[in-house]
Amino acid sequence: MPSNGKLQRIAMWSIVVALGIFALKLAAWWLTDSVALFSDAMESVVNVVASCVAWYALRIAHTPADDNHPFGHHKAEYFSAVLEGVLIVVAALLIIHEAWTVLFEPRPLAAPVVGLVINGLAAVGNGLWAWLLISTGRKARSPAMVADGKHLWTDVVTSAGVIFGLVLAVATGWYWLDPVMALVVALNILWHGWHLVGDSVQGLMDVSVEPEELARIERVIADNDEGALEFHDLKTREAGRARFIEFHLVVPSDMTVEAAHRICDRIEGALEKAQPGAEVTIHVEPEHKAKFC
Repeated sequence: MPSNGKLQRIAMWSIVVALGIFALKLAAWWLTDSVALFSDAMESVVNVVASCVAWYALRIAHTPADDNHPFGHHKAEYFSAVLEGVLIVVAALLIIHEAWTVLFEPRPLAAPVVGLVINGLAAVGNGLWAWLLISTGRKARSPAMVADGKHLWTDVVTSAGVIFGLVLAVATGWYWLDPVMALVVALNILWHGWHLVGDSVQGLMDVSVEPEELARIERVIADNDEGALEFHDLKTREAGRARFIEFHLVVPSDMTVEAAHRICDRIEGALEKAQPGAEVTIHVEPEHKAKFC
């Protein structure tokens, strides 16, 4: 799993990359006066703000637990992702307003070839950085970094659509395609923003791990609970990169505390190896508390 220092360095560089991409897209819009390229540049404004917020959220999330936050600050990343989703929606509404104005008065594009080449370079840079953010964020179980990467990838897809639409507009003279492509971009951004907010809210609500992951946790416990009678009431929740696992372990009533503790240590060690960073809580119970024996 990537270290906290590496994550924060990547987050810092995300701000630099976002500013560079925004400068390229702004130049492409300025050269062409295309409302579709304006919409692409507007989304990059959101990228800059989101990268700053993600960097700050990662710093807060990795702050050690304290007296006021005994379970840590992991959920700070979800607030970052929610804010990013809200910013995406705001950007989409601004794009819709601009595109709707131009839709009824389409205009030819100035210097379209140079503008499209510049926008294409920006899209390639965005795509490479999005891949890095998503892959690193998933390894580190960082919602803020994954959300930032997915947003950038959405930006890449919309940029490709904008470039295709504008090439078609220049080739055919159908300049109404320019505002139409801007509207398509705005709707796509709205859809992405809605899902990003929804996923982040699920994290704030202490969502359980995925069923496949839950099944792996159950197998690890079952493979390491020799000496116990059963386990039940398994509960899991995720908060950023932190994962919490809690369950009841039933042992024979005549088992010593030391023997029961050895079983718990064995299970905890196996779970922490299989689920790096997991925080495990085991409630030991006597055999009359068994549910399935």
